[in-house]
Amino acid sequence: MGKPILEVNNLRVSFKMFAGEVQAVRGVSFTVNKGEVLAIVGESGCGKSVTAQSIMRLIPSPPSVIKKGSSILFDGQTEIVKLTESQMENVRGNDIGMIFQDPMTSLNPTMTIGSQITEGILKHTKATKAEAMQRAAELLTLVGMSNAQERLLQYPHELSGGMRQRVMIALSLACNPKLLIADEPTTALDVTIQAQIIDLMRDIQKKTDTSIILITHDLGVVAEMAHKVIVMYAGKVVERGTLQDIFYDPKHPYTWGLLRSVPRLDSNKENELVSIPGSPPDLYAPPVGCAFAARCPYAMKVCQEIDPEHFDVGEGHTAACWLNHKDAPQVELPVGIGRGAHG
Repeated sequence: MGKPILEVNNLRVSFKMFAGEVQAVRGVSFTVNKGEVLAIVGESGCGKSVTAQSIMRLIPSPPSVIKKGSSILFDGQTEIVKLTESQMENVRGNDIGMIFQDPMTSLNPTMTIGSQITEGILKHTKATKAEAMQRAAELLTLVGMSNAQERLLQYPHELSGGMRQRVMIALSLACNPKLLIADEPTTALDVTIQAQIIDLMRDIQKKTDTSIILITHDLGVVAEMAHKVIVMYAGKVVERGTLQDIFYDPKHPYTWGLLRSVPRLDSNKENELVSIPGSPPDLYAPPVGCAFAARCPYAMKVCQEIDPEHFDVGEGHTAACWLNHKDAPQVELPVGIGRGAHG
């Protein structure tokens, strides 16, 4: 893997609401290297999408506020937090592309596919209209759409869900961005189309060496694509590591819960799906100690009182859980968790 393309440090994002301040993202830090796929996983409402949209500066302000001390450094030199809106317009699409959750609401229903793809090319490059259309046709072919020239003249409503998602991917790749953010790219699609889109993204990533941040709650998608994983809960990173670390040697009870809630092909009666009891905490007033303590079967007194630091549990593998303290009691891992369990 190459040098860092994105360094997020102590990102804190709040929403000022009538009833108070929602602390949606609370001190998130991570690095994405050139040519690397980083997956951000966690339940709905854990801060994944807010983190992604903060990198693109797409969350409306007000009510959102990126707090002082937050840093989003792109390509070693551009501090995204400090850019004006007009400067950000040069970054979006050109340096950082984004694939949104629902292509039907993200594509403009009044513009042809060709117009939408060429818009960014004409804005960010010196291409002529004809060159931009040629590039758009090449992109549609790259994302596996047949009859590309005809597709350029069609409108979003004339395409299926899977085709629209392919158009979204083509759109995000139009200006050869260095970083691609894919926010739940397969959520609105059926299972067979999901598999095709994952294969397509993996293929494109290998061909173009683009770095990807993959936002998802689908661990199956993560297993197919990611090099590194960060697990988020209640606006914080609770565990980070390589794909191998998270799937085969997880060290946080929340990660165990996520893994146990996923069906496995080698499953038997003992490995039934287990949901995580309870619900995430209210981020108007986050708990003093570990945010997961109220739902954690292993919670100790210290968990309720002091928020755990990140403990080093391997090379580049950290987990914010008191169970990793040298004086913590040994616990027996749940069935189906740990080395060999997901082999």
